[in-house]
Amino acid sequence: MAWVIIGLGNPGEEYENTRHNAGRMALEYVRKANDLTPLKELPKYKTQSTSGMIGKALVALVAPDTYMNKSGSAVVKYVKTAKAAEKMIVLYDDLDLPLGSMKISFDRGSGGHRGLESVIRSVKTKRFTRVRIGVSPITPGGKLKKPHGEKEVLDFILAKYKPVEMETLKKVFKKVSEVVEVIVTEGTAVAMNKSN
Repeated sequence: MAWVIIGLGNPGEEYENTRHNAGRMALEYVRKANDLTPLKELPKYKTQSTSGMIGKALVALVAPDTYMNKSGSAVVKYVKTAKAAEKMIVLYDDLDLPLGSMKISFDRGSGGHRGLESVIRSVKTKRFTRVRIGVSPITPGGKLKKPHGEKEVLDFILAKYKPVEMETLKKVFKKVSEVVEVIVTEGTAVAMNKSN
């Protein structure tokens, strides 16, 4: 059974390079790093996807073409059972982590992330791997400076990355691509030991 790697984000040009699209951007980086064919639009599934090999593992890369809070309706067409979800990796933006960092977790709640909530509801399990990509700024002293209040959070996550942030992100995406390879070839536990 193939691994399914999901990159969460919003479809459409107006959302390109926004903080909320970190998962989708990371997916594209993973695709290029592993020389897989470009994502192809599948209107019937409301996704863009491609497949191929990462190391010795067969993978499907999937970017839902639904809005973030409806991501699960696209994901469930690829991951139909709780057992299948154990071979799913979801890449997404995380406000609880600073920009420049990433963290792997397994079998956790959504942390208030609507896209992840939708996926958990649709696949009916939390037992899958997440690669959380930090997007929050930090103070000069190194403290997390998370936006607060619904409007502030929305404005922040739907804003585009600044050029300097994009440079930082590229380094993170390289790490994401490396951990994805470890997860699909050696398993989540090994990847967590190596990177967290």
